[in-house]
Amino acid sequence: MSPARAVASLATALVVVAGAGYLASQTVLAAPSFSVAEQQYVGAPAPAPRSEGDVAPGKPVGPRQVAPQWVTDTAAKAGIPAPAVRAYANAQLAEPTGCKVGWTTLAGIGWVESQHGTIGGRTLGDDGHSSSVILGPALDGRGKVAAIPATPETTTWHGDPRWDHAVGPLQFIPSAWETWGAGGDGDGVADPNDLDDAAYTAARYLCADGHDLTSGSGWADAIFSYNHAQSYVDSVYAAAESYADRTG
Repeated sequence: MSPARAVASLATALVVVAGAGYLASQTVLAAPSFSVAEQQYVGAPAPAPRSEGDVAPGKPVGPRQVAPQWVTDTAAKAGIPAPAVRAYANAQLAEPTGCKVGWTTLAGIGWVESQHGTIGGRTLGDDGHSSSVILGPALDGRGKVAAIPATPETTTWHGDPRWDHAVGPLQFIPSAWETWGAGGDGDGVADPNDLDDAAYTAARYLCADGHDLTSGSGWADAIFSYNHAQSYVDSVYAAAESYADRTG
């Protein structure tokens, strides 16, 4: 397979889909029919150094944070908002033991799902939130989507009292978020609308089945588990490869 390297070639794929929630939209699931070439693994740098006065004795060190200058430089090279680069890289630094999730893989997902939280003319704030909430279509059973009724709890995320919607820049449906959602920025809140939290949750999700994301087949299987569509795997690969080329 030779996917287009230019991120611009993905313009036709920029419809916000259900991300990890896409699992619920399919009635018949098939395994990927190919193995991508070895994914370019671009690692995040070491965390920013801390002075002795940063953390009081006996207190938790807190989440590992990527070096700010690396974020600035990499964002300029990649053409990605700096808060998004920070979110993806910090998620890689916090990846589960034994699993290797390159920040470029998370960036590939972020591009396809919501253009890193900027789809529709939105801007991404330094706090990881888009200028307005990103919602997928109602999961009402019409067309190719499953019917997933909302609950009072899930309605708080999307505002629809009848049907669930995929939420946030990485488009998690509420049930997936309830299972995997976790905070990625140390503020004590796990919010799918916060790209810091969503990126960390995506890394946990991709690693959950024990895939080797440093191999072509393992990487493809992991992305396919996030969204059961071959075109999705292709698009994420093309974007991730482009970001690796720009910054590697």
